[in-house]
Amino acid sequence: MTEPLLLVVDDEESYREALSVALRREGFAVEVAADGVEAVERFETLARAGREPALVLLDVMLPRMSGVDVCREIRTRSTVPVIMVTARDSEVDTVVGLEVGADDYVAKPFRMRELVARIRANLRRVPDVPEAAPHADVLEIDGVRLDAGRHEVSVRGEVVHLPRKEFELLELFLLNAGMVLTRDVLIDRVWGSDYVGDTKTLDVHVKRLRAKIEDNPAEPTRLRTIRGVGYRYER
Repeated sequence: MTEPLLLVVDDEESYREALSVALRREGFAVEVAADGVEAVERFETLARAGREPALVLLDVMLPRMSGVDVCREIRTRSTVPVIMVTARDSEVDTVVGLEVGADDYVAKPFRMRELVARIRANLRRVPDVPEAAPHADVLEIDGVRLDAGRHEVSVRGEVVHLPRKEFELLELFLLNAGMVLTRDVLIDRVWGSDYVGDTKTLDVHVKRLRAKIEDNPAEPTRLRTIRGVGYRYER
């Protein structure tokens, strides 16, 4: 079986090298980049060669181009999982990174065991081989239509782009419309049962989803918060 290829982006050479060695010991193939511009160029080069990384581990604070901008650029061409690496307690970096399309985040300093668990949990959510499913169910409630086979979503007839995890969340909500889904259930179904982060990632993804499906995201009528429990998609 081919080793999953990770693109590690960090401007500290000693840290980058140590992390690469540790990840290779865990069974991953690793490519590295030292700044934001190099990260985008390396990603494009690998993709053109048929070796698009399975996951990008991306520091927020980078020379020449920030990690947030790198993530935004990657999202214009790929749905590959992106884990942002932020400074400890950097709330702004975390939220902004998730809002531009990152799938997860980890704060420095982190334990290697935690990082590897996050990486493997995100990789498990990626299908090994994309398959066409022309007869897949189409879900539609109040003008929001999701075609799982085509991986397409439209709101009142207008197509909207959803990154992978937002798509999975919406599909889960539509399948369980009218039911309250707890945060634990949502994280387990979308991020995996061994996810070791907090619920901030979920809440930011729900916020991004609302911005695309609600008429007024500040006063949601479709995707409601059930305080202290989770969320419910109205029928």
